[in-house]
Amino acid sequence: MRSVVLVLAVALVACQQINLVPEFALDKTYVYKYEALLLGGLPQEGLARAGIKVSSKVHLTAVTENIFLLKLMDPLLFEYGGIWPRDPFVPATKLTAALATQLQIPIKFEYTNGVVGKVFAPAGVSPTVMNLHRGILNILQLNLKKTQNVYELQEAGAQGVCRTHYIINEDPKANHIIVTKSKDLSHCQERIMKDIGLAYAETCSECTRRVKSLIETATYNYIMKPSATGVLITEATVEEIHQFSPLNEIHGAVMMEAKQTLAFVEIEKTPVVPIKADYLPRGSLQYEFSTEILQSPIQLMKISDAPAQIIEILKQLVANNMAMVHDDAPLKIVQLIQLLRVATLENVEAIWAQFKDQPIYRRWLLDALPAAGTPVIVKFIKEKFLAHEFTIPEFIQAIVIALQMVTADLETIQLTASLAVHEKITKIPAVREVIMLGYGSMIAKHCIAVPNCPVELLRPIHDIAADAIAKNDIPEISLVLKVLGNAGHPASLKTIMKLLPGLRSAATTLPIRVQVDALLALRNIAKKEPKMVQPVALQLLLDRALHPEVRMVACIVLFETKPSVALVSSLAGALRIEPNMHVASFAYSHIKSLTRITAPDMAAVAGAASVAIKLLSPKLDRLSLRFSRALTLDIYHSPLMIGAAGSAYMINDAATILPRAVVAKARAYLAGAAADVFEIGVRTEGIQEALLQSPAADESIDRITKVKRTLRALTNWKALPTNQPLASAYIKILGQEVAFVNIDKTLIEQAIPIATGPRPREFLMEALKALQEGIAVQYAKPLLAAEVRRILPTATGVPMELSLYTAAVAAAAVSVKATFTPPLPEQLETFTLEQLKRTDVQLVAEVRPSVALQTFAVMGVNTALIQAAVMAKGKIRTILPGKLAARADLHKGNYKVEALPVEVPEHIAEISFETFAVVRNIEDPLAERIVPLVPKISIKDAQTSRTGDLSSEITGYDVSAEVPRRAPAPLHKTLCLVVPYIEIKGCVEVHSHNAAFIKNSSLFYILGQHSVRAAVARGDGPAVERLELEVQVGPKAAERLLKQINLVDEETPEGKTILLKLRELLDAEAKKAPDSSKSSSSSSRSSRSSHSSRSSRINSSSSSSSSMSSSRLTEATINEPFRKFHKDRFMAPHRTSKAVSSGSGASSFEAIQKQAKFLGNSVPPVFAVIARAVRVDHKLLGYQLAAYFDKPTARVQLVVSSIAENDNMKICADGVLLSKHKVTAKVAWGPECQQYAVIAKAEAGVLGEFPAARLEVEWERIPIIITTYAKKLSKHIPMAAVKAGFKLERVMNSEKEIELTAALPTKRTLNVIARIPQMTLSRMSIPLPYAVPINPDGTLSIHIDEDILTWFKNHLEE
Repeated sequence: MRSVVLVLAVALVACQQINLVPEFALDKTYVYKYEALLLGGLPQEGLARAGIKVSSKVHLTAVTENIFLLKLMDPLLFEYGGIWPRDPFVPATKLTAALATQLQIPIKFEYTNGVVGKVFAPAGVSPTVMNLHRGILNILQLNLKKTQNVYELQEAGAQGVCRTHYIINEDPKANHIIVTKSKDLSHCQERIMKDIGLAYAETCSECTRRVKSLIETATYNYIMKPSATGVLITEATVEEIHQFSPLNEIHGAVMMEAKQTLAFVEIEKTPVVPIKADYLPRGSLQYEFSTEILQSPIQLMKISDAPAQIIEILKQLVANNMAMVHDDAPLKIVQLIQLLRVATLENVEAIWAQFKDQPIYRRWLLDALPAAGTPVIVKFIKEKFLAHEFTIPEFIQAIVIALQMVTADLETIQLTASLAVHEKITKIPAVREVIMLGYGSMIAKHCIAVPNCPVELLRPIHDIAADAIAKNDIPEISLVLKVLGNAGHPASLKTIMKLLPGLRSAATTLPIRVQVDALLALRNIAKKEPKMVQPVALQLLLDRALHPEVRMVACIVLFETKPSVALVSSLAGALRIEPNMHVASFAYSHIKSLTRITAPDMAAVAGAASVAIKLLSPKLDRLSLRFSRALTLDIYHSPLMIGAAGSAYMINDAATILPRAVVAKARAYLAGAAADVFEIGVRTEGIQEALLQSPAADESIDRITKVKRTLRALTNWKALPTNQPLASAYIKILGQEVAFVNIDKTLIEQAIPIATGPRPREFLMEALKALQEGIAVQYAKPLLAAEVRRILPTATGVPMELSLYTAAVAAAAVSVKATFTPPLPEQLETFTLEQLKRTDVQLVAEVRPSVALQTFAVMGVNTALIQAAVMAKGKIRTILPGKLAARADLHKGNYKVEALPVEVPEHIAEISFETFAVVRNIEDPLAERIVPLVPKISIKDAQTSRTGDLSSEITGYDVSAEVPRRAPAPLHKTLCLVVPYIEIKGCVEVHSHNAAFIKNSSLFYILGQHSVRAAVARGDGPAVERLELEVQVGPKAAERLLKQINLVDEETPEGKTILLKLRELLDAEAKKAPDSSKSSSSSSRSSRSSHSSRSSRINSSSSSSSSMSSSRLTEATINEPFRKFHKDRFMAPHRTSKAVSSGSGASSFEAIQKQAKFLGNSVPPVFAVIARAVRVDHKLLGYQLAAYFDKPTARVQLVVSSIAENDNMKICADGVLLSKHKVTAKVAWGPECQQYAVIAKAEAGVLGEFPAARLEVEWERIPIIITTYAKKLSKHIPMAAVKAGFKLERVMNSEKEIELTAALPTKRTLNVIARIPQMTLSRMSIPLPYAVPINPDGTLSIHIDEDILTWFKNHLEE
């Protein structure tokens, strides 16, 4: 009996269990009301947004148990471009009419247990309309479980297979089942998206661990009514958010908001009938990409006749960018590229045939075609080069850009491979190298898009590598390694390892450069599979039998794999006993520099390096710069998610003075992505190996002898080997090697006849003839600098796009004409260089360079039918015209340059930035609406809860209920400055209006409208005819001076009277100066006493210096007096004071000055320089410089004076070489050079027992502004000195003197002592990278052989 009761109970429960499968009966049509909304903008109200809305009735009919028909009834499309939520949606009537037929065609789909299967539609339904249907079907996608109420799974949807969380609740009172489904679109097993221009960007997951640039989530809410056979979906709402910010999201973010509602209306008995057409399979629920890939988001073009439109835009670009670049030229070049992407091969060939013989059109096409980057363009470039229609430079430029821009599909890869092995290509090594490198880059891009890319793509490269290794073809092996390095495929590791020393015995016989190339080829593989590369790199680094350069390159590769703490610590342990100081120095400096790294993706490596550096000896930090070094510096700002890093590697060699290799790399971080932007490397391997075989490689000789032997070896370059390059260089962009060059003996032998043969003379004669006839050139260069796009489907079935475009066009019009006196002979072949030297050449040149650049950042809807987006647009335009006239009379030594008036545009530079919302559709282009993102009137933020359907939410908004607030008035300022004398006025106009009144954050300061404009115009004074700069060399220099130069002599009675009056005027001006000048003068009065006290202190300390111990070497060196070089200096008394030595020098300098106050009275000027402005009123304005040289006294005098009438301002500079160890100079300026003065003395001598040099700067009077800033700067000196390793001592030094002394205790160390007011700084035993060739008696210990000097002299004469 109990068992019977139990069975009945179980049966009752089973009958009451609800079937959660959505029910659509066979004989019924279910009618739903559907609305979908997609809006882009900021979440704050009162700002502009752009978007679209779809409204329709949806009829669902079951054809069979698992096949259903869906039809839209009365579909309507709406546009939105206005201030949210104030402005209403606007019906897109023409677009709705154009799509009405497609929208109302029923589609078929499979639907089993709540899961959507295959989708079917006639061929007449476009992918865009199909995606709108997928947006509805995506709502019906339900994976409901009967046994669980809360669960998580990876669910397929329109946007891919993404992590989905379900919560199922039952409401017994309302007899409803409530299902909540949330999707994390950032964690998808398979995400449907298209990336363009991001192939080489690395995802920095550590950068977005705490803050993210893109956040995507979707929430689905269902209300279901249970029935006997299933559940009826009575209402479904979807809310999806895509939030993006290039900065941290806490500073604000732009978002795309998608909303959908599907509300049950009724059940009808009229079934949905399919049309009479074949229903073809159209894929599944997943979004299908259409022409939006070819559609630029910054403009909507209706392409009806692509060839005709291409020709029209091409003609506009040529016509409007001749003399000056047009403001909209960057936008036009983007339009041209967009049209070329949809053109067929026949279209492109027809356009090329029409314009290839017109140079201007040809240049524009050659710049635009590669930027289009389609397989058609690559095939066109290949065919035209093989047909001899491209020159080699044209082909290299075109193919390099095209291979980087084209989508790397299997067809294009095969096309590139066939091009690389073509017979014509193989005969031109430079072209083949470029294509091979591009082939490797194509494989890298393809494998990024298709992670499981086939290894067969690399088979041609592996076959070439095997053949080259078998033949020991070194150049071919190096090229293959570079190609494999670009490809970065882990399957190439086996091939590369065959060429690594230590791993294969045969590899040890290969040249060092091949071993290095093999290691460098591992770098891109290391980014994908670091664990595979780490043991290889570590083994090579620790193998002491290998060449030091190979080991140091292995160190670079190892740290690019981001090794763990254990691995770096193991390396540090090995370095403690490393015998090779170059390897030890390189690894130590690399580890130490990594401890300072702040980039998030290198945080673990920085931590590991911090641990390892403590295990290493600090002695390695004191190695000089002659040892190999690595340096890495970076800066990363987490709140803005932006950063940059730079690395430099210098690999030296103990045997020669040249470094073996130098590498520099720049890396950038932005919005959670990272990329190796640029890298350049130079190697001198051939020269190094040749030098190692020369006597310079002898380790027992000193470095000076090595230098001499190295120079002798380089002069004998013809004896160098021909089977290897003497030097090489490469360039990488975005981690891909795009070009390299090998300089070998053959190249030098080919270049020398070209440089020394008749061709240079012929070129000179042709240039002179062209200049005489006049040259007029107009040139324009377009550039698509950036095209970065990410296209994502939304829940509505409408795609959204994040994109960045930057395009620029530069143009220049140049005209040059020369006049020769006497004229050039008709037969230029008879014209000699001696005749040219006696010819007066007058040259007039006018140039008008201009640049226009536009940048667009877009987030919104981008389809071939409609665009609705928020956009940031930046524009830069500059025009800098100039006209110059130059004259050169070589025979008379006269040179003159004139700046002539030229027509200047209203603004020479304009920079603008604006943010706005834009909506437009292809059927009604005139109805385009552009609304500034930040309006002048902004609605006050209000937190309102809006429920119900979307239409009522929008139309029911009461604008009058909100309290409007006015944004702060836009900033508008104009700053003008008039340049005196030449009467030129420059103005800068600034306008700014932002959204910072809403939120005080970085993003809101950027939003709005900002502009800066610069203008140059004539001033209000007399017009300037021209600006002149004239140089006269030789005995006629005095004749060219426009104003006689006279300096007041203090020794004459007239001079004393003039100076007395001048000093009275200067003293009267000084009394008007602030009190700081008084304090400066009062402190100067005490300088003598402080100087004498310091001298006595020095004397007392020096008298006991001989008894000092070695531990007090620093104090002894600082307190030792500075003495001159002389033969008996070792017997000289140590009590010789500095005051005596400096005083004698000063007295001799003053004595020479007293002999002739002004050299111009006794000697003519060596040269004169006159700079002046020629005005219409003929008033003299400008300055002149005269230089004098008195050979008996070894004195040089420069006098700069104003040529204006009644202006006695002058600058006088006097310099005297008192001995071969001492030089003194005085610079004075002011009226008659009497207001301010500075004296500088430089001398060589000894400090204690060490050769030394000293620089003293003393001043009598200097401007107050200099002393003011000097006092402010002195406050920061102590901290900077301590950080630089200097010892600081507070001493009351002279207030009007700075002294810098440098001594050489040894040829490889330096002592530095600096005495400035109030303190003395010193640092002892600073290591030098190279030995200084100075003996203790001051003579040089270097002797350059006469044959080397003769060689240089002969080649200079040639």
